[in-house]
Amino acid sequence: MNKSRGRPRGRPDTRTHIAQAARGLFLRHGYRATTLRAVAAEAGVDSALISYHFGSKKGLFGEVLQLHCAQSFALTTALDGDLSELPDRILRAVTDLWEDTEFQQLSLQDDSVMTVLQEYLEHEVLGRLAEFLGGQDATERAVAAVTVIGGLIFTRYLNPLPSTARLSVADVHRILGPPLRAALQSRTRHASGRRSPAAPALPGAGFARR
Repeated sequence: MNKSRGRPRGRPDTRTHIAQAARGLFLRHGYRATTLRAVAAEAGVDSALISYHFGSKKGLFGEVLQLHCAQSFALTTALDGDLSELPDRILRAVTDLWEDTEFQQLSLQDDSVMTVLQEYLEHEVLGRLAEFLGGQDATERAVAAVTVIGGLIFTRYLNPLPSTARLSVADVHRILGPPLRAALQSRTRHASGRRSPAAPALPGAGFARR
């Protein structure tokens, strides 16, 4: 009789078992190099179980690192709403995630988690943000925004600077809100093709899609 596929039978801890196996692979090989097939082999399960429990590799990664507020969840939420408040929602998503004690413990257990998070920002967050922003300069704007986000994560959580670490969350939002807003704001072009910042806008303006 052929082994049934897709729906788990008899092992209530299958989801946890898969996540534990995936965690080791993500830390050893990074997000991009870890395939669902490799996770299934490491866990000793049918690969269909991974899709059943997590939906995708992004879903599995979010489970492993407890990224309940990560790109596939928090960024989706941040991109849904008034464009004038987009920088605030992105900062809130970042601080909500990294202020979580359990996530901090997981993210700091192994130095190689830096590689996982770098790849995740590069291949998931940046691309998704650029697609959302649209326009000829969308990638540049997304790179600038991810640079602000990455700088916050590194200097406050992964390798804290005392002056950054002692800021309140409200201070983080107040200080980094303007540069993140500037990073996300669309640029204009002169007739010569030279790019320049858009004209000054009212607070919260300047985020209409192009």
